[in-house]
Amino acid sequence: MTPRESAIWRVLASVPDPEIPVLNIVELGIVRYVRWGDTPGPHVGITPTYSGCPATELIRAAVQHRLAAAGYAHASIEQVLAPAWTTDWLTSAARAKLAAFGIAPPATQAERARGTVPVVCPRCGSDSTRLVSEFGSTPCKAHYSCRDCLEPFDHFKCL
Repeated sequence: MTPRESAIWRVLASVPDPEIPVLNIVELGIVRYVRWGDTPGPHVGITPTYSGCPATELIRAAVQHRLAAAGYAHASIEQVLAPAWTTDWLTSAARAKLAAFGIAPPATQAERARGTVPVVCPRCGSDSTRLVSEFGSTPCKAHYSCRDCLEPFDHFKCL
């Protein structure tokens, strides 16, 4: 990676996810690439977390704003739809931040391959939880309740 690409990745890592502000868009895995072409600015590829995600346009605008503020006014933001985003692209730091924020992180691909993975309460660590609703505070989350500490919490769905 070139120094100027590294600089752009650092700028992108300063853009928080509008729905889960403890995560940045790099940790979330939606930044697909930073490239340089024939144009004066970089090309940044971003993938929405799911089709119709209401945060996509906010993220695009935030990326454009942060890059312009960092001296990259001619940046091109490109939407990349294939392959579709997956929770497997979340970094380990993102998974830890989700849990600390009170959102149960999704199982990893390796965990899913081993079989049924319980949803663990991010507050007390219990795996004695129950699904309350497939629909949580945002479409990418489900609502759960812990049978031990009795606290409700969101679970980031595997996509």
